[in-house]
Amino acid sequence: MFTAIVVTRAMVNLVWGGRSVKSLPIGVAWVRLKGSRAITFMSRRKMAAMFSAVLLLISIGSLATRGLQLGIDFTGGTLVEVAYPQAADLEQIQLTLSEVGLDDAVVQLFGSPDDVLIRLSGHGGDLAQVSGEVLSALQRQSSDVQLRRVEFVGPQVGEELTQDGGLALLFALVGILIYVGLRFRYQFALGAVAALVHDVIITMGVFSVFAIEFDLTVLAALLAVIGYSLNDTIVVFDRIRENFTVIRKGGVLDVIDRALNDSLSRTVVTSLTTLLVLLALLFFGGEVIHSFALALTIGVVIGTYSSLMVASPVLMVMGLTRQDMEEPEKEGAAIDTP
Repeated sequence: MFTAIVVTRAMVNLVWGGRSVKSLPIGVAWVRLKGSRAITFMSRRKMAAMFSAVLLLISIGSLATRGLQLGIDFTGGTLVEVAYPQAADLEQIQLTLSEVGLDDAVVQLFGSPDDVLIRLSGHGGDLAQVSGEVLSALQRQSSDVQLRRVEFVGPQVGEELTQDGGLALLFALVGILIYVGLRFRYQFALGAVAALVHDVIITMGVFSVFAIEFDLTVLAALLAVIGYSLNDTIVVFDRIRENFTVIRKGGVLDVIDRALNDSLSRTVVTSLTTLLVLLALLFFGGEVIHSFALALTIGVVIGTYSSLMVASPVLMVMGLTRQDMEEPEKEGAAIDTP
């Protein structure tokens, strides 16, 4: 925020300072979304509602039946990472651990085919003893196995993290509801929260459907998605409010469509530049932040869609009217029509 407000302005003043500037060119628009080329977003709101409903039903159904594959941060237990000189045989590793009584071990690759992560639920106590048992069992299968790391999270800590994570999401949504309600109107607040809940549920649904591990980094990504999606939504809402004071003719649908078209290029450019960074993290950032980058990537895509096709249609459902938004027209003021 500081660089956007202060540094960027200082750079513009450095280049354009002292000149009499009537307009500041910022580039050439490839597509002018005005007149006959304008996209009628609100005419597609029923189709968007059906699409969102399908995604939400799949997500909620998966969360209710399959749940989330919670990581060790939430469930508690011991995590053991080992490295093989060649590609590891996960089935053989699972069988070897079962033979020594570790039937509940979850074995998975960690980044590369020769790096294996073993999760043992509820195994605490002496980390050296637990890791020694695992390493001894695996070395009987392959003597070249190397121990990389061992971590333990107690079940009470995991339960507290689960509760605190849920409260963090809840408090964030309540705070946003209050802020947007004070900054705009209650219809906008409900529209913003509806879009955020939509984004969070679908993102969590993807993790549930594909059985991707849900850990603390994913929870942090969800909170970041809430902030990102809200930012997009507030930009659109601010343009809608501004258009109500400028456009004196046309219905509410026309005003919202005009606002969405006006802010579309900004929304798309911002999302694409953000996705460039996230895709780099997703494919080249390594296994440690893979889930974090994946959650953010899904959230940015869904958040961009929801700011256009979920938040704004909610305003119509909530019965937003011109009388709710228009300021009293000043006598003698010029009237601008689209």
